[in-house]
Amino acid sequence: MFIVGHAWPFEGTIGSEEVTGTAAVLGYRHKVRSVGSAADESGTAGYVWSALDVKVCSDKGTFVATDQPWTLTYADGARIAPSSTRFDDFPKPAFPFETTLTAGKCVKGNIVFAVPDNPRPSTAAYAPDGLATPREWDLSKL
Repeated sequence: MFIVGHAWPFEGTIGSEEVTGTAAVLGYRHKVRSVGSAADESGTAGYVWSALDVKVCSDKGTFVATDQPWTLTYADGARIAPSSTRFDDFPKPAFPFETTLTAGKCVKGNIVFAVPDNPRPSTAAYAPDGLATPREWDLSKL
């Protein structure tokens, strides 16, 4: 497990192209304020918005970076996927739903989640297609 701020290197083949890059969690915020309700989106009372600040870079090759490989994980095994909702007052910059990265380029931004107020997530996980074992960052001290 990595600490927040640590970039995890990855490599793989997409189609016939070899790609390498890095992914990092730069920060986590719990109870992000918004005009919209996380409880309404989730359909569950007691849910709040949270934001995960991440960065993905391509060192070699071209690939599509999306918010979908990112999840928040809990000690009991629960995982929460990113919200598809985008309110104007969510933390900026927002991580795009998808963007094509070429060698030497990066994308950075916030991914918003509707999560229980308590307990807080224990880790952030990154599991793009083709990665056998998700990489995780410890959120317990944030």
